[in-house]
Amino acid sequence: MGVTDRKSLAFMKMHGLGNDFAVIDARAGAPWPSEATIRAMADRHRGIGFDQLAVIATADEADAHLTFYNADGSRSAACGNATRCIARHLMDESDMLALTLATARGQLAARDAGDGLTSVNMGAALTRWDAVPLAREMDTLELPLDGTPTATGMGNPHCTFFVADAEAVDLAARGPEIEHHPLFPERTNVQFVHVIGPDHLRMRVWERGTGITLASGSSSCATAHAAHRRGLTGPDVRLELDGGTIHVRIAADGIWMTGPTAHVFDGVWHG
Repeated sequence: MGVTDRKSLAFMKMHGLGNDFAVIDARAGAPWPSEATIRAMADRHRGIGFDQLAVIATADEADAHLTFYNADGSRSAACGNATRCIARHLMDESDMLALTLATARGQLAARDAGDGLTSVNMGAALTRWDAVPLAREMDTLELPLDGTPTATGMGNPHCTFFVADAEAVDLAARGPEIEHHPLFPERTNVQFVHVIGPDHLRMRVWERGTGITLASGSSSCATAHAAHRRGLTGPDVRLELDGGTIHVRIAADGIWMTGPTAHVFDGVWHG
């Protein structure tokens, strides 16, 4: 695996409900970007602009291996919308209707859900304090923070606040405050959610290492699981995000997330 700051990098620009990514296909040996290059590429005024960057590599026991980076260059073990986008790209490339992707989260199954939608199984939610992880042992259902949020691990940490009106929350102020709270040793993604109706939620997202995003797949899974755990919804949930609608189903084999994807353009980054 080569790391570069100066060489040209071919990339694909994709998004899932406005949650956007640069994707580098390194299966043929293309160099991987350094943290400095990722930060430069992520700049929305001087670079490409994205919420996360993903690198596709070969895998021995899966159809491909995915590595995810936040916009600040830090690693992320999970990125649900990028996983769906890349799964759709690989399925279109190979005429497959289902495949398996290896990630730091584990092996994730993906499949064509019909009507242009793509589903990915993000695995089971983690609810032990040390699996999220949190700084010390406690009940993850109601954390000792103002608003008693729920903590959930999806390969990355999540903190979900259930509020009367998600629209009224100052996300730009509250998001970084919670992301960097000492209760979260690896920082955390933050969601503010209110119930619209039966099995129907409105969610806004602050992503760790990125900021406000139009959507987040792992956040959607964590929120649906937290809402079900708190008795607010059943196991099949529709979430309204700033970028559109996504469906999450909590099943025996893991949490399935289904929604649209878009491959916007291809380009070359000259570092």
